[in-house]
Amino acid sequence: MSTIGTPFTETAKRALLCGSGELGKEVVIELQRLGVEVIALDSYANAPAMQVADRSHVLNMLDPVALRTVIVAENPHLIIPEVEAIATDTLVELEGEGFRVVPTARATKLTMNRKGIRELAAKELGLKTSNYWFADTRETYLEATDEVGIPFVVKPIMSSSGKGQSVVKDVGDIEPAWVYAQSGGRTRDVSEVIVESLIDFDYEITLLTIRHKDGVSFCDPIGHVQESGDYQHSWQPHPMSETTLDAAQRIADQVTAALCGEVGRGIFGVELFVKGEEVFFNEVSPRPHDTGLVTLISQDLSEFALHVRAILELPIPNITQHGPSASSVILPRGDSEQTEFSNLDNALAEPDTQVRLFGKPVIRGKRRMGVGLARGSTIEDALDKARAVAGAVRVRL
Repeated sequence: MSTIGTPFTETAKRALLCGSGELGKEVVIELQRLGVEVIALDSYANAPAMQVADRSHVLNMLDPVALRTVIVAENPHLIIPEVEAIATDTLVELEGEGFRVVPTARATKLTMNRKGIRELAAKELGLKTSNYWFADTRETYLEATDEVGIPFVVKPIMSSSGKGQSVVKDVGDIEPAWVYAQSGGRTRDVSEVIVESLIDFDYEITLLTIRHKDGVSFCDPIGHVQESGDYQHSWQPHPMSETTLDAAQRIADQVTAALCGEVGRGIFGVELFVKGEEVFFNEVSPRPHDTGLVTLISQDLSEFALHVRAILELPIPNITQHGPSASSVILPRGDSEQTEFSNLDNALAEPDTQVRLFGKPVIRGKRRMGVGLARGSTIEDALDKARAVAGAVRVRL
């Protein structure tokens, strides 16, 4: 039986988020709906989740001493990683000392970089993936590019939101891709990269997979469009044959089970490529997925609500999907510490539309600042409406 006490008392259930972006913000809101006391961490002040958490701390989460000091002082019942850039060895140590890490410290450590999870999927589980090579110097990178052949994809093994990712289409792209990967990695020194062959897939999906006390549940597949590794639009449900969906669910179950066994709880964003009836594993995140922002309008329980139910050991008897739905990001470019958004009345004039503004305190260059959401009669209709919502929002930097 799950028990939740009263915030700021001895009975409080405390959750600590490592990472306070827009996805973490929605997790905080869902936790607080159930009376959980929430502490948010990030590397900068006034991050989105900090704005709704009960209290917050600014620190470098890759610093093991700083991370341990805050966690021990706060003594949370749940540690919820929301980004990759965390001192995961410290989380493993803390889990061994009795702290609970969501879904598990091992899952967080393996998925903090693309190397750990790709080796697990391809070598241990024998799943179909793209051909890939790892490189930690410019010389080994050039060797890998010769092996894989053009075209290919280059990604830092540790990055988020598409930072540092490139598609190399001719020889002239090889050197810039290496330089860009170094700028997008989360480590201070040379960032190790993964060089992947391009799969000529028909489409790609995110399969949100929830491991909870009563077993495993799946949301309807989410289709999405990416540019430079960062999602632009997503929609649900993406049409798939029953055979292909069954194969996708088996892969998602395999990967998530291998990551956390029977004890891990929470939602996983499993990214898959589909070619005909073949399903290829791409990546997995042991937390809500950015393409899953569409579930804020497409489902009765969003991916964030499902994550919270699972980690609090609460039942998930069903997930109701409301029909064709879509999301479209609000992605301005500029330099500002006081961004303003206007024309919201026109953006929300159509039925079955919503907007989320993330409240990020700073924009430097291109940054995802919000999302437009819509339901429609078809996927195409929902996408048109979501794009119109996002496009109508005027951003003043």
